Amino acid sequence: MGLVIRAAKGSTVDDRLAELAAAHGVAIAYENGDRERVEVDPAVVVAVLGQLGVPADSPDAVRESLRRAPSGPSVPSVVRQGDPVPVGSGEVVLEDGGVVEVDGALPDLPLGWHRLRVDGRESTLAVTPATLPPVPRTWGWMTQLYALRTPGSWGIGDYADLREFVAAAGRDDAGAVLVSPVAAVATTHPVRKSPYSPSSRRFLNPLHLAVTETDAFRAADEQTRREVLALRPDAGDRIDHDAVWRAKTAAVDLLRPRLPDLAGLDPALLDFATFNALAERHGSDWRTWPEALRHPGAPEVAQARADLAERVALHAWYQLQCADQLAAVRQAAAGMAVGVVHDLPVGVDPGGADAWSLRDVLASAVTVGAPPDAFSPRGQDWALPPFRPDRLAEHGYVPFRDMIRAVLAHGDGIRVDHVAGLWRLWWIPPGETPDRGTYVRYDAEAMLGVLALEAHRAGAAVIGEDLGTVPKQVTDSLQERGVLSCAVAWFQRDDEGRPLPPARWPAQAAASVSTHDLPTAPGFLAGEHVRARAELGLLADPEAEYRTAADERAAIVGLLVDEGLLADQDASAQEIVAALHALLARTPCALVFAAPPDLIGETRQPNLPGTVDEYPNWRLPLPLTVAELMAHPAVREAVAVFQAR
Repeated sequence: MGLVIRAAKGSTVDDRLAELAAAHGVAIAYENGDRERVEVDPAVVVAVLGQLGVPADSPDAVRESLRRAPSGPSVPSVVRQGDPVPVGSGEVVLEDGGVVEVDGALPDLPLGWHRLRVDGRESTLAVTPATLPPVPRTWGWMTQLYALRTPGSWGIGDYADLREFVAAAGRDDAGAVLVSPVAAVATTHPVRKSPYSPSSRRFLNPLHLAVTETDAFRAADEQTRREVLALRPDAGDRIDHDAVWRAKTAAVDLLRPRLPDLAGLDPALLDFATFNALAERHGSDWRTWPEALRHPGAPEVAQARADLAERVALHAWYQLQCADQLAAVRQAAAGMAVGVVHDLPVGVDPGGADAWSLRDVLASAVTVGAPPDAFSPRGQDWALPPFRPDRLAEHGYVPFRDMIRAVLAHGDGIRVDHVAGLWRLWWIPPGETPDRGTYVRYDAEAMLGVLALEAHRAGAAVIGEDLGTVPKQVTDSLQERGVLSCAVAWFQRDDEGRPLPPARWPAQAAASVSTHDLPTAPGFLAGEHVRARAELGLLADPEAEYRTAADERAAIVGLLVDEGLLADQDASAQEIVAALHALLARTPCALVFAAPPDLIGETRQPNLPGTVDEYPNWRLPLPLTVAELMAHPAVREAVAVFQAR
């Protein structure tokens, strides 16, 4: 029987509160994974409205907030090219300086970021493409950057390792490489391990800096070089993020690089570097800093920046070096049909750099996650603060644009994690458990339009991760705008729950066997994902989970037999994994991705949702170097299959 949550003590949201919630995009009920209506506790609705700056904790407050609630259509800040949107009389100042008169509805305008002046007000106007061009049909690799290894690695995959991996993929005529997030993590100890909980989505992770690829190392004398190389951590079976960062910072101290002039830095980079320098002195979470330092525009911050100028410049140097090394990675992908695709996390660390510098557009006290479902009966709290939809609109979606633009500056495509978040996010009010949240609506037309405009201008492909319980509207809208969906082998099933034949997979999709939050192919076949969760006490009925896993394995193998890719159900795990990749090659999907761990027999998944330190999430290196990996017989077999595609 499906999960049903009822409001506390049978209470329901009254009509006035429901009207107020609707005006601000706050859900009073939602449909769960079993398509059952779930009512939200009125106290949760009130709490979420409060986080949007809408008082609703008394009847009088509700009445007053209703009186002030927005009514009627507002002038949009994001439109599709060619749509005759009514805006009134005035003019549009184009981004190239030209002026277009407006009388009633918008005329056909060029794509870009313009300024709209009507009725004495001026606002941002983004004109976005109706759709993106088709993504070339090709194949490629998906890889966790931290897991890559070469003989010169420093205990974690770095940008030089990625460059070698991308170059090797290109020699095999691969058309794309999808990389785990390279977003900046907090660089105070203990170093944050998850690439999906970054300090900033606009800047880069210096843990992945290849020290020996910097100009400072190249210019160093032989003695200094030897001292730097002596700091390189030993490779182990677990990545030690803190040891890596200690070694790299010590190496940079020895190299004494020439630091940039703060006066010439981009303001956003200057803020980010300032945050990191302040974090070294006051701790990684800005919410615990002295009150005067909690906003980047405060005069005390300017004084602190001057006092810490050398440390600020050093953190800026790290970013400039990382950008240079990622440019070399992108150059290694030159000639690929798509190129390097970067993964965009759904949010940021609430105590990190983006939460500090963008606090005016984030709901800093809220966290986002997911409501209860069969996999997570208590719901999920990802501990990430969301954008406030009202503040995004007030700022003309420029903060969202800048984030997308920053990611696309380093690659040829973007994969948006939890793309349904462009439509709605599950907000959990302060002090509440994950099951006591509700959905908050976003202007998906605006968010998707900005994403499409920035991708169009960068000539980039866009993938939307639309796995799990996702409204059909989301996938339909992605298809309409030329964004690829995700098609994962374990989830491609018909209405009866049977695995779909490859011919019935969607064409406008990026296909893979698994993802970073799911078991590897060998792990799935061995039931490793059940064993790991059972040992950690995360399963109510492990035996039932084992039976389900066995049934799913039999169904997948049965499809492979029916497709003529396996002789019978008694095939070995290695044969089944090879057949799964042959299955991907038969699909009409625009992109087909293989993951190295699947092919070399790795049973441990990169991340086990619901755990932090109980499982070695994000700490498992590949057992082979890039060269050894690309020469592995199973990899060579998969490459041949995909090349024939």
